[in-house]
Amino acid sequence: MATDFWTSSHNKRWVIDRATLKQARTEDLQYVDSPEHIDFLNIYFANLIAMLGKRLSLRQRVIATATVFFRRFYVKNLYCETDPFLVIAACCYVAAKAEESPVHIKNVVSESRLMFSQEGYGVKNFPSDNSKLAEMEFYLVSDLECDLVVFHPYRTLLTLCGRETAHAIVAEAGEVGVGVDNGPRYWGTGEGRLELEEGPLQTAWFIINDTYRSELCLLYPPHMIAIAAIYLTLVLNDKTRDAIQAQAAPAPPPRRSSRTNSGSAHRKPAPAQQQDFVGFMAGLRVSLPTVAMIAQEVLSLYTLWERYSDAAPESGLGGSGAGDSAGDDVVTPAFLTQLLLRMREARLADLAHPASGQPIAVNKRLERTQAAG
Repeated sequence: MATDFWTSSHNKRWVIDRATLKQARTEDLQYVDSPEHIDFLNIYFANLIAMLGKRLSLRQRVIATATVFFRRFYVKNLYCETDPFLVIAACCYVAAKAEESPVHIKNVVSESRLMFSQEGYGVKNFPSDNSKLAEMEFYLVSDLECDLVVFHPYRTLLTLCGRETAHAIVAEAGEVGVGVDNGPRYWGTGEGRLELEEGPLQTAWFIINDTYRSELCLLYPPHMIAIAAIYLTLVLNDKTRDAIQAQAAPAPPPRRSSRTNSGSAHRKPAPAQQQDFVGFMAGLRVSLPTVAMIAQEVLSLYTLWERYSDAAPESGLGGSGAGDSAGDDVVTPAFLTQLLLRMREARLADLAHPASGQPIAVNKRLERTQAAG
C-alpha cells in the first residue's frame, strides 16, 4: 500500500487526460441525443452512490472512494453495455472493504433492491441473488487492476487549514507530500496555515463533495481539487470575500492632529491583522491557471446541476420522458433510467445487426450482466 500520493497507483495510472476520457465516452455518445445527457448521468450515478452509502451507514470517505471506483470502471467500459446499477452496488461493497468499513453483501443487495425499485428510479430487474453482486465485484476489481488505494482532497483541505488530527496524519500522511512536519511541501514553504472559520471550511468541504458529481477526480490530482475548493470558498463566502475586498481597498490617509499625546494611554488597541488570503494563494507551489480551470468546471457543474431534479416535474424531459434535446428542461432520474434502457437496446441492436452484416459476438461480461437482470 502506497503511503505517498506521488508514488501511488492513483497518480501513476488513474490521473488521465481529456483525450483518454473523451475516447472512453465516444461510443456512449452515439446513443444519446445530446452530449449533456452523459453529464447528467454523471450527476445521477453519483447521487445514487451517495444515497446508497447513506442507507448502508458509510462514511463520506467511503462514498467518495466508491464514486472514484465507478468513474475508473467506466473509463474501460460503456454505459450502454453494462448495468450501472449493479456496478454502483459493487462499488459501494468494494469501497467499504478497501476503507476498512466492510458491509455484509446481503445488506448491500437488499438496500440496493429497495432503493432502485422506488418509483423515481424504476429499476425493476436488480438481482436478488448475492452471487451476482459477488461476480460483479470480481469484474470490478479486475478492471481496476487491483488499485484500491484512493487519495481524496479532504486530507489536503484539512492540512492547509491546520485542522488535521494526529490520527489522520498517521493514517493518510501520503496525501500531503513527503512528510507532514518535515520535508518539501507542494503547497509552498509550509510556514503558516490558512485560518478558515467553521462556516467557510464546511463550504470548501461541500464543494469537494460536489466535485464527485463530475469526472474531475479522473482529470486532476486531489490536492489541486482541494485548492480549487478553497479558492471558490474565498470568493463565494461572504466573510472571506469582504475581507479580500477590504485588503484590496486603498488605505485611508493618516489624519493630522495638533493634540498632544497625553491621551495615548486611553487609545484603543490596534485591531488584529487580517490574514492575507491573496498572498496565501499566490504562495502556493501549484499551477494557478489549473486551479482556475478546475474552479470554472465546478461552476459549470453547478449550472448544469440546476436543471437536474430528483422530483418528477409536470412537464419537461423528466415528465415526458422524450428523447429531445435537453435545452433548459428539468432532467429527472426517471428520464435518465429510460435513457439508459434505450441506450442498451440500441447497442444490442447494433451488435446483432452491424453495418458489415456480420453479427458481433457479445462479450462474456455483457452476457453475464444481462443475465443478472
